[in-house]
Amino acid sequence: MKKQQPNPTGDSEITSTAITVARDELQEPLLSNYPPLTGYGGEIAPSNSSDEPVTLPRSQRLLSLDVFRGLTVALMILVDDAGGAFPSINHSPWFGVTLADFVMPAFLFGVGVSISLVFKKVPSKPTATKKVILRTLKLFLLGLLLQGGYFHGRDNLTYGVDVSKMRLLGVLQRISIGYLVASLSEIWLVDNVIVDSSMSFVKKYNIQWILACMLCTLYMCLLYGLYVPNWQFEASSINVFGYGSGAQIVACGVRGSLEPPCNAVGLIDRLFLGEHHLYQHPVYKRTKQCSVNSPDYGPLPADAPRWCLAPFDPEGILSSLMAAVTCFFGLHFGHILIHYKDHMQRLLLWSLSSFPLLIIGYMMELLGIPLCKPLYTLSYMCITAGASGMLLTIIFYVVDVKNFRRLTVLFQWMGMNALIIFALAASELCPIVLQGFYWRSPKNNLVDGTKSLLQAMLHSERWGTLAFVILEILFWGLVAGFLHMKSIYVKL
Repeated sequence: MKKQQPNPTGDSEITSTAITVARDELQEPLLSNYPPLTGYGGEIAPSNSSDEPVTLPRSQRLLSLDVFRGLTVALMILVDDAGGAFPSINHSPWFGVTLADFVMPAFLFGVGVSISLVFKKVPSKPTATKKVILRTLKLFLLGLLLQGGYFHGRDNLTYGVDVSKMRLLGVLQRISIGYLVASLSEIWLVDNVIVDSSMSFVKKYNIQWILACMLCTLYMCLLYGLYVPNWQFEASSINVFGYGSGAQIVACGVRGSLEPPCNAVGLIDRLFLGEHHLYQHPVYKRTKQCSVNSPDYGPLPADAPRWCLAPFDPEGILSSLMAAVTCFFGLHFGHILIHYKDHMQRLLLWSLSSFPLLIIGYMMELLGIPLCKPLYTLSYMCITAGASGMLLTIIFYVVDVKNFRRLTVLFQWMGMNALIIFALAASELCPIVLQGFYWRSPKNNLVDGTKSLLQAMLHSERWGTLAFVILEILFWGLVAGFLHMKSIYVKL
């Protein structure tokens, strides 16, 4: 952790990793890196070829971006910790979307916005590339530590992991991939032209959109074109389905299937990562085929198929290609912020960018491309990116245009120190530590005791859990506020 003033020095330094999981992600909302955003009609002038750094008062920030990612982190805590009590907000078991399914795309969208602001000027492309690669590696390794299985979680207060079975991908790893792809495109694929018209705006960034279209095409070709043969996995549970433990065969032999057992996303992950390095508790265990309590977890039905116990990674290799495209839409919003003059222009262009995405995503679903977060389908990408764009548009209007900031200050603080909040709260490091101190029995700890007290006071396990999660979010918001007042910001 580093104590520093929230004032990046400008173009020569890529200030913190562009993840929306943290203000650390990209310490870009500091407007010392780009022209002012003050008052209604404040301007962001067209970019010029000068390498002179823009110097502004340190108080000028794009607060709406802080609020946006702070709200995203708060939603992650809410759906992770209250999703078990309220399955309707938990991740969809496979097809369809819920509140939880909008969180990851919002992270990635914020990454793109941040990157566009940080790399508004790049004096040295090789130097910037080296820093991007270094931060990508650090973010990936942090994700491996937090989500690879080393910390066993609140229900199992032990630690350590068999490296041969460590999960290789996860939330932070996916964000690091999106950050890498979007950052390199912003460094190397932007034409050096002055934006003074709509056509010059399109020309400046057209190569980026060609790359985004190529990623979408590659994804769709592999998803629908790869042949998925029969495959097997090692079942660890004994007497499951009457077959016992050991190798279990999953019958596929199909092409273009988007169902849980026989899709190309899982095939590629099994080939390149191996089944032991995938997520062992996939969300499809909450489908009707695999749970009598669907859409919640529960016992296996009597006729459950064998694949219900097979691993599947929702942050896999192929799906991460499509997830990276979400970052490009964030880049587009950041480019509009930089090049267009007044707030109403930005709001209009952002709205005109968001609504078509929502419509296209819905039309794709009608045409047979379902919404599926584990596969990160094209329809899912469009709808969630469009929703993220609309949310940022609304927050920008409320916070930066109308200056209504008191009600959002908690999220602003969380967004300015989002990495530490993610690591301690969303990755449950702090609850794990607190649960390690108990009275006589591991169940008698501060975390479980507080939750049980609230459940007893409200005479409801569900509403007591929700009250506990709300208090948890409030607590972390105040912690982030304290760090902000001390000018402490965690960065990679």
